Amino acid sequence: MPVKMNQSVVVLLLLLFLGLMLVCVSEASVHEYKGDKFVSKGNAFVVHAGSEGIYSSFSDAHVNETAANNGDSYIRFEKITFRRSIDNSNFSSGLIQALVFEVEDRETIGGSAYGGQRAVCCTADLSKLGVCTQGEVIHRPSTKDPSWPQVFGIKFEVDEVEATLPSNSIQITKTGMYNLYFIHCDLNLKDLVVEGKSIWKNPTGYLPGRMAPLMNFYGFMSLAFVILGLFWFSQYARFWREVLHLQNCITLVITLGMFEMALWYFEYAEFNETGVRPMGITAWAVTFGTVKRTVARVIILMVAMGYGVVRPTLGGLTSKVIMLGGTFFLASEVLELVENVGAVSDLSGKARLFLVLPVAILDAFFILWIFTSLSSTLNKLQARRMMTKLDIYRKFTNALAVAVIVSVGWICYELYFKSNDIYNEKWQNAWIIPAFWQILSFSLLCVICALWAPSQNSMRYAYSEDVNEEFDKDETSLTLIKPSPMASKDVRSVPEPKPVQSNNGALNGDLEEDKRE
Repeated sequence: MPVKMNQSVVVLLLLLFLGLMLVCVSEASVHEYKGDKFVSKGNAFVVHAGSEGIYSSFSDAHVNETAANNGDSYIRFEKITFRRSIDNSNFSSGLIQALVFEVEDRETIGGSAYGGQRAVCCTADLSKLGVCTQGEVIHRPSTKDPSWPQVFGIKFEVDEVEATLPSNSIQITKTGMYNLYFIHCDLNLKDLVVEGKSIWKNPTGYLPGRMAPLMNFYGFMSLAFVILGLFWFSQYARFWREVLHLQNCITLVITLGMFEMALWYFEYAEFNETGVRPMGITAWAVTFGTVKRTVARVIILMVAMGYGVVRPTLGGLTSKVIMLGGTFFLASEVLELVENVGAVSDLSGKARLFLVLPVAILDAFFILWIFTSLSSTLNKLQARRMMTKLDIYRKFTNALAVAVIVSVGWICYELYFKSNDIYNEKWQNAWIIPAFWQILSFSLLCVICALWAPSQNSMRYAYSEDVNEEFDKDETSLTLIKPSPMASKDVRSVPEPKPVQSNNGALNGDLEEDKRE
């Protein structure tokens, strides 16, 4: 029965994984429209077709070159087709317009007559004032560049069910956050849909501007993990006879980190070259990262409980730890797949909150359980004067406390950053937020590697039955055990030689205590 249940769980996880890969579309800098419907906004009908940060073209850009990093920046329309139903094709329509503008020029879109409600489509009152043409989008030239915003239009003739926007490429000569909207003001086109795609390109490739610096970042992180791995594996090879179970777990985390960083770098490089996220590489990078974070949290929790150092097993807590780790993995995997295997701007704030909340709650539970366990472990180590283990656990606790305090501070900054950047005007600095979390987790891993690096003295941190380390019992139920030569490994100061008579007295006392027991 347990075997069948485990097989069912594995099949369920595989189906969930494959389902998310199939449901989520892999476009990003290539924004594809597959029958997108227009949504009513005020007196207009709108499709938000994309929003990305784009750097200006290089002055020496080689426009005719086909390479992705030719220094040219643009937004290009390819086969943008509008469709209406046959039942509504017996009339000529108003203009359907494609509107491209930089976020700083957002106030040039729309207007109002006599200070009334702001409208996107030109009304009869505004038309009488001569500021716009009725039935078209209201827009005024930018004060910085009169050629912006860029507006293109097309309309249906009688009996036409399709209207295709001519292919066009807009050169980007100014760095900024650009938005593309398809808008119409005709009430008779309520069933209108749009198909086709738009391609957004930066000077160095197809990576969106806010993601472009991350490719180099993951390259540096890959190198950092290689250096850490060389140090760790060299120590592991030198003292392999003294290796603890905990050090094997740390080796697993380092290996997973190396694969994760390498996969992210190759994913971004492929994305930058083609404009389409490589779904397979992205899914593997996300999965390796999720496994690494889950294993790291479980290991830290086990260390906090004293596993392998002051207790041989977790006892009845094993199933609870596994359950918490499995739940965290599923919640994180779903969140990361939905965020990364899909279009850059296709996840709404409410949908993301629904996925982020379970991960945040599980993380908080991990932190609470870790520090509660650490407090108990430190108290018992101090009570038994195991000074060597107490020293390393204090350093470990301090490192975790610093990491948690820095994390809380950064979360506050992240909330402040996003709340004050409604229109994504600070997109050039947005890459720092995910990069910080990678740096913080790597720094904590380095501290743990320094504390528990394999050495000739590794076994002094291991659990030993020769000393009183039954942590799963109450304080009052513990009995004294005669010290053995191994006990000196847990004491910093060298014991002073005692008279023979005192040793005999201690021995007689132990024998008498054994008889009483």
